[in-house]
Amino acid sequence: MKTRQKALAALCATFTLSPLAIADSFNFKTSLTGNADALVLFQGTKAQSSQLSALDQKSQGQLSKALKINDFKGDFNTFAEVVAPVGLNYDRVLVVGLGDGDLGQSELTKLGGNVSAHLNKASINNIEVDAEAMQANQAAYLAHGINLRAYNYDKYKKAKYQEKAYTFDVNAVDATEKAYEQLEHIQSGMFLARDLTNEVPSALTTEDFAKEAKKLKKLGVKVTVLDPKAIKKLGMNALEGVGRGSTEGSRLIVAHYKNSDTAPIAVVGKGITFDSGGYQIKTTESIVRMKSDMAGAAAALGTVKALAEMKAKVNVVAVMGMAANMVSEKAQAPGDVVRTAEGLSVEITHTDAEGRLVLIDSMWYARKKFEPSVMVDIATLTGGKYRALGTELGGLFSDDEALIKELTDASHVVNEPLWRLPLGYKDKLKSPIADLR
Repeated sequence: MKTRQKALAALCATFTLSPLAIADSFNFKTSLTGNADALVLFQGTKAQSSQLSALDQKSQGQLSKALKINDFKGDFNTFAEVVAPVGLNYDRVLVVGLGDGDLGQSELTKLGGNVSAHLNKASINNIEVDAEAMQANQAAYLAHGINLRAYNYDKYKKAKYQEKAYTFDVNAVDATEKAYEQLEHIQSGMFLARDLTNEVPSALTTEDFAKEAKKLKKLGVKVTVLDPKAIKKLGMNALEGVGRGSTEGSRLIVAHYKNSDTAPIAVVGKGITFDSGGYQIKTTESIVRMKSDMAGAAAALGTVKALAEMKAKVNVVAVMGMAANMVSEKAQAPGDVVRTAEGLSVEITHTDAEGRLVLIDSMWYARKKFEPSVMVDIATLTGGKYRALGTELGGLFSDDEALIKELTDASHVVNEPLWRLPLGYKDKLKSPIADLR
């Protein structure tokens, strides 16, 4: 059960392998130099910390005076910044509120992200963090949050991101480094997913995505790529039809990391590298964002990378249905009928509803070839979800109560909350000429 929970947590984290990812660097030591661009201190709602008291004396009371002026009481996720403090070799001191509770992974990761945002200034390069009072895993979660927020995709920018160097003062260096190492693997998978989603469509075709997937072979991941001919041979005409209007056609990409003899967890990702909407073309406002319609496949691949880097004792397979939904004389048209690998015929009433066609064959393949213990699909499937839940929550559909709870719990741990939405509306799928519409 614990290995399954680890896999689901990694999956939720990538919902949000590439050398393009830019973030910050971290060192964990047992002391600070006392000389840096910025110092980060922590303060709860109770007695003033010993480090803050000592530095307040050196600054001739400037720190405590600044906290009073800012009405800073140490509440969780509150901040007070002192610039050019007297008697200290820091350009600024950032005091961060911890509140009065015991902070866990979700709170500290979020707090780390906000610390990064406060220090996102060109003049700040070297930062020292007084985390001596924190446990090893708490300091690691804080660093994890900082790095997730620091991620920067600047491939196409003239001005490049300047990496910041963080030095953490901790009690247990080895334990903190070990805890952070595991989180670095999560970051690696997340940064892969972000890089792939940020890449422009002309530089990330179905073949380009397959090349990225094949890079995981060095981590012990078995990667299989099916081209349009192989896809049609298996009867996956729904997947093949979506990519028929593009030059390269569809691909089915499978990345299998097996480090356990248990039945696999299958993660199925929608991978539309560009979605024009087909003949029912999208509007100018929405079409410019459609390079990200492969985010589900990116998250699936990032999950496998994270678990493979961890050498996690899990059996997980990512099945990614890839296509570019384009307009051409070969593209499927409204009114066409395709037959899925399951043997069901589907009437195409809207060419911009291509995601479900890609997923139906991809999920069939995952079930048929791997007989998974659980299957989770990830997709940027419909604008209806945004209208229902906005951008702060992911929509979750399932009739498996245990899986709903596991995914919901994992999503809150990694600050990517999911919200259950209803299944149903089968009558809306009826077609006068096919099994489904």
